[in-house]
Formats: sequence, C-alpha cells, structure tokens
Amino acid sequence: MTNILYVTAHPFEKHASHSLTIGDAFIQAYRETNPEHDVTHLDLYRIDIPQLDADVLTGWNQLKGGSSINQLSLASQAKVARLSELVEQFLVAEKIVIAHPVWNFLFPPVLKTYVDAICIPGKTVKYTMEGIIGLASDKKLLHIQSSGSVLSEGKWASFEFSHRYLTAIFNYMGVSEIEFITIEGTGASSEQTAIKKELAVQQAISVAKRF
Repeated sequence: MTNILYVTAHPFEKHASHSLTIGDAFIQAYRETNPEHDVTHLDLYRIDIPQLDADVLTGWNQLKGGSSINQLSLASQAKVARLSELVEQFLVAEKIVIAHPVWNFLFPPVLKTYVDAICIPGKTVKYTMEGIIGLASDKKLLHIQSSGSVLSEGKWASFEFSHRYLTAIFNYMGVSEIEFITIEGTGASSEQTAIKKELAVQQAISVAKRF
C-alpha cells in the first residue's frame, strides 16, 4: 500500500489558514483519486516533537558508545524513542506533503524541529568518504505555502528562505522530485487573495490527480 504523509505546521484550523485550505483540497482530491492509499496527517502543533536538546544529544552519544537504551536517563530514553518513531514514520511514506504559512520569511519553528527529527545519519542520510548520500530517494515532496508578501519576484525575492530551505534539505536526503504550490501576497486586498486562493486550490486538485 502506498503511504502519504501530510505534514501541517499551522496553529489554526484549516478554515482560518490559506495553506491548510489548499492542503486540504489536495488531500481530498488525492483520496478520491487513490482511495486505496493510506494518508496520515501529522499536525506538528498537536504532537510531541522533541527538540535536539542535551537529553537527546547525550542519549545519542551514549548509544553510539555502546550503551543500551535502558542505560540512558529516563528523559533521554523518552525523547530518543520519540524521535525514532518520527523518522520511522517518515521512512515508510513514499509521498510527503508539507503545508505551512511563511512567518518572517521562514516557516513556523515547529517545522524546523520536525526537519531535525527526520534528518538522521544512518536513516535518511549517510556520510561516506566520497561525500553525503541521501537515503530517501524513493520519496517525492509536494510543498504548499502561503505568504503575506510576494516572494517569487520583486524586492522580497531574495528573502524567500522557506521553499529554498525545504528544497535543499530534501535534496540532502535524496529527494529530487519536488513540486511547489504557493499563494503569496495575501496581505494585500481580500478580493485578490480570494482569487489567488481559488487558483491555488484548483492547482492542488490538479496535482492530486497525478501525484
């Protein structure tokens, strides 16, 4: 069975979010086209994602040194185990969809915490004498984002860090097939935003039928 992982990074419900409205339209159309596929929604604002703190780094170092998981502190055990769950969930998904807003020219910080949870040496990347090898080349990504400013062109184009970062990090993990749907300039008139949202929704539905 094909697994698709739908990752959202927005504190609001879909009706109050441009990116989630577009993402939901994609998922609905995808389910209609592929009813036999398994879709898992990962709402980053409503799940536990450990940060890479002292407990995690100490625990990983102890495991590398030969310690068993039971020899770690209770805090390290819980956080290391949770991070392992997240990366294993990512690994079994063939298709990844990420939807989020742009805040201060980047995505919400919870998404960076998730990226740190899945970029794990030996799991999604491998370091060799010849260089870095991405281990997730069997996957493809659809990136959906909304931004109040226009970031694709004009004076703010050089401030577009969000899509560039996700493209770079997924390339780093070996993912080369990446599609992008954006609704930008939502800070302008509500009438123009409504038109742009409808166009983005239709694009999402079209992509869903072949993704």
